[in-house]
Amino acid sequence: MENSKTDRPEPSPIPLGRSPKVIAITSGKGGVGKTNVVANLAVALSRMGQQVMILDADLGLGNLDVLLGIVPKFTMEHVLLGQKTLSEVMVEGPGGIQILPASSGREQLTHITPEQKLILQAEFDRLEKAMNVFLIDTGAGISTNVLYFNTVAQEIIVVASSEPTSIADAYAVMKVLSKRYAEKRFNLLVNMVRGETEAREVHRRLSRAAERFLDIVIHYAGFIPEDDYLRMAVSEQRAVVEFHPQSRSSQGFMRLAGKVMEWPVDTFPKGGVQFLWRRMLSAEAESPFPTAAVLEHRNG
Repeated sequence: MENSKTDRPEPSPIPLGRSPKVIAITSGKGGVGKTNVVANLAVALSRMGQQVMILDADLGLGNLDVLLGIVPKFTMEHVLLGQKTLSEVMVEGPGGIQILPASSGREQLTHITPEQKLILQAEFDRLEKAMNVFLIDTGAGISTNVLYFNTVAQEIIVVASSEPTSIADAYAVMKVLSKRYAEKRFNLLVNMVRGETEAREVHRRLSRAAERFLDIVIHYAGFIPEDDYLRMAVSEQRAVVEFHPQSRSSQGFMRLAGKVMEWPVDTFPKGGVQFLWRRMLSAEAESPFPTAAVLEHRNG
């Protein structure tokens, strides 16, 4: 087993004024391994020398901390209540990743208010922790929280399995984000499959439906194969990338991290967290959805 603290390269310096890559990882339904994907992608990126921060944005039913065996003293609930800052609730995970943990069993947080969005804006404005990549682990489905956190990201990774219900629900979340929020670009990661042939078929089915009924592009982000080591790592509350780096699933996560590293930092029309959230909040002052002017600006 590798020692991540000694084998991991030094974090890449962040140029002055450089925004991080902001990536939302979402799914149409639960049970497709989305949070496990987030955790392992973060550790894989850290092993490549990136400074990574995760926001567990499933604010009322968060379980990223449980997945990684972390017991945080404070959570995002304390931030949204104005009791703690982001820096005060942040905890360190495997590979030096930084985690903003969510609460669990808090129904009132399944729909954050405009006032709470303002709190988040102010907190991210003052956050001084450097990062190269900011991952947002959204909830599953099409709740207002899920849609909101997807729209603040530069890139959206939709996680799906080969099950028909998962494919249908992945299509549904992309449809809503496209129709209501003018999102036109998605990245599909197929999880828990036997191999690339099965994953490519899922991508083909979704792309064919999208071309026929939606004006969107679905890029193929790869696949994560099923293997025993992944299940063992979950039982041990560890990231499989560290638990067994030579496993097939670990190699899948490393390939995904390599693709993410190649994605450019898209500063226009979607910029960093501070810019995005400030723009969205000002747009939402009059409407729960972005205004026509904002959508026109986003689409160029």
